[in-house]
Amino acid sequence: MPKIVDLLVRKDGVTHEEFAERWQGEHAEIAKDLPGLTRYVTSVPTRPENAEFDGVLELHFEDMATLGETFDSDIGKTVQSDAAEFIDLEAGPRLIVEETVQLGEQYD
Repeated sequence: MPKIVDLLVRKDGVTHEEFAERWQGEHAEIAKDLPGLTRYVTSVPTRPENAEFDGVLELHFEDMATLGETFDSDIGKTVQSDAAEFIDLEAGPRLIVEETVQLGEQYD
């Protein structure tokens, strides 16, 4: 099961608190409707003043084909457009990975 892991950086002029509120509130409500999304996780640092990134995003998909089609959809474009308002989309790294659970339960 592939997933996208993004390390996010807020745009200049946006405080960490504004970033977290928008990302985990209004933006999350839009992003939850991405087609083919099976799990959606947002994480913010507990001590943002000491962190290089403002958030960690995990988007899980059933397969690579679905992942590849997601952001070409209308809702995918809407999600990207909304994110660009408060996230510097070029600043943080993106990984597309296959998750292997070593301890605990595999999420569906």
